[in-house]
Amino acid sequence: MSRIIHVVGAVILRDGLVMAAQRGAGQSMAGMWEFPGGKIEPGETPEQSLARELREELLVEVEVGDFVARSDYDYSFGTVRLDAYVCRLVSGQPQLTEHEAVGWFTPEELAGLDWAPADVPVVVELEKLLSAQGR
Repeated sequence: MSRIIHVVGAVILRDGLVMAAQRGAGQSMAGMWEFPGGKIEPGETPEQSLARELREELLVEVEVGDFVARSDYDYSFGTVRLDAYVCRLVSGQPQLTEHEAVGWFTPEELAGLDWAPADVPVVVELEKLLSAQGR
């Protein structure tokens, strides 16, 4: 059994668009898109972790909202368990500290991005959720 690495990702929505971040050069899966976030540290809830990670990675404050989906993906180094939550920007504009780029996409554009494998099931669930809401 491989080790489980529990991470969180932010589905940031604004004006009908979804934010995605492109992994930077020198990182594993460089150039692939992901929902920004990171590892849950001991003693943190997923929501606390997500707010902290976004402060560190994108220099923004967010309000963490509803759970979107969970994805488990087996990489060579272990299984990444990604829990994704809807987030709302409270203050700041995303700054690139670790990522190559940040983009805002329509729900229809999401499927055309080259996503990190753990994020793909979240994209599928998000598309269902947004189409059910008429977005």
